[in-house]
Amino acid sequence: MSTDLSPIDKAKYAAARRASEMVEDGMRVGLGTGSTAAWLVRCLGERVRDEGLRFRAVPTSTRTAELAREVGIEVVSLGDAGWLELTIDGADEFDADLSLIKGGGGALLHEKIVATASDQMVVIADAAKEVDTLGRFPLPVEVIGFGWQATQALIEEALASLDVDGRDTKLRMDGDAPYTTDEGNRILDLQLGRIGDPRQMALVLNQIPGVVENGLFIDICDRVMIGHSDGRVETRDLATGTVTEDQADEGGNLFTDLDG
Repeated sequence: MSTDLSPIDKAKYAAARRASEMVEDGMRVGLGTGSTAAWLVRCLGERVRDEGLRFRAVPTSTRTAELAREVGIEVVSLGDAGWLELTIDGADEFDADLSLIKGGGGALLHEKIVATASDQMVVIADAAKEVDTLGRFPLPVEVIGFGWQATQALIEEALASLDVDGRDTKLRMDGDAPYTTDEGNRILDLQLGRIGDPRQMALVLNQIPGVVENGLFIDICDRVMIGHSDGRVETRDLATGTVTEDQADEGGNLFTDLDG
């Protein structure tokens, strides 16, 4: 493993490396978006090159699709793939119930569609992503561009009756212009501090006109693989309630051309 990587980057790599071993020939696999997912794609590309692994991938963003094609992975649409055996993705936060906040990379809508069209969703993350209560990371909410200010006002009104510590909402920007998702929508980031009832929050948000989807992933994640900087990977399986720990395969340096 590259000695130039930070401890957090080494942890992300370890989780990605270990998760890449779950992919088998002939599978249909959803590939997430973000820095950890990018390392997963690199690891899978190495297996395609060195082991002749063949599988069909459904990326959750144009960024992931471009990287997957670059490393030799076959990319197909979700419509062409149909149901998926496995989706592997990162998370901005996860709790003990494996509830997640996702969408920091702006792909929450595609990520949720792909994850729920899979037999199993596996999250790969470093230990810093674990929290006692969701909400420290801003909750992304994807909204349509038309009347987004009205949608924002309705969200802020709804937050007044929910169990949260903060109620600030901000339009995500990309430089001087609003950030635009792959579906042409915008994202509002909710600075909540703490979400007392994530399930209620998700239901309330998705009833507001103009909201396309929110970044709370409830009852979707089946397993989380937590990487550590020394190469250890802790795996928590929600269905079995088991926790296992092993060492990620210390392969070659896959990161010389990655931004991190």
